[in-house]
Amino acid sequence: MNDITGHILNVFLGFFAIMNPVANTAVFVGLTSEESDAEKRQIAIKALLVAFCIVTAFALLGNVIFHMFGISLPALRVTGGILVFFIGYNMLNGERSKMHKPRGEDHAADDGVAISPLAVPILAGPGTIATAINFSSAGGWTETVITIAMFALLCVVTFFFFIGSRKVVSTLGKSGLNIVTRLMGLILAVIGVQMLIEGIVGAAVNWHNYAS
Repeated sequence: MNDITGHILNVFLGFFAIMNPVANTAVFVGLTSEESDAEKRQIAIKALLVAFCIVTAFALLGNVIFHMFGISLPALRVTGGILVFFIGYNMLNGERSKMHKPRGEDHAADDGVAISPLAVPILAGPGTIATAINFSSAGGWTETVITIAMFALLCVVTFFFFIGSRKVVSTLGKSGLNIVTRLMGLILAVIGVQMLIEGIVGAAVNWHNYAS
């Protein structure tokens, strides 16, 4: 039971760090600054639903993708670990990763913004997808269900952050957002290193078994 609780907490914190609802709230405000409250709600719902569907698909089909392309779990963990680490490293330096940065900062906020850049790549970027596959592939259906459930929970949390975006930004201020971003970056970098270590150990074990 303790192992399951620890896994649930690890998955939620991993997703929370890489999606960073607080920092993404500032992005949401910038993208929807000219929209009404009703339009903001619609954009938030659509973006989060799209992100949830994408992450769920990769969480469910991760093993199929592995077999189809001949990808091993250690290889994914090493690649995902490096990817997640560099996203965290950029956040530690007070920067947004290029994988999370909207391509068109001067985009007029409209319904299309919900899909890109908000849903992809800000909410469901490469790092989020790699994290979902890594967590869901760590075991059986229990891990997959936990991964999807925790991402769904985070989507709900993010929705409330987005809806109360003005209050969040005004309460924390620029300095507060920077502090939160750096803290999330530290957590993310550690998770990335952990994924990298597990990938290297797994690859070494596979190589040893193959050589034997």
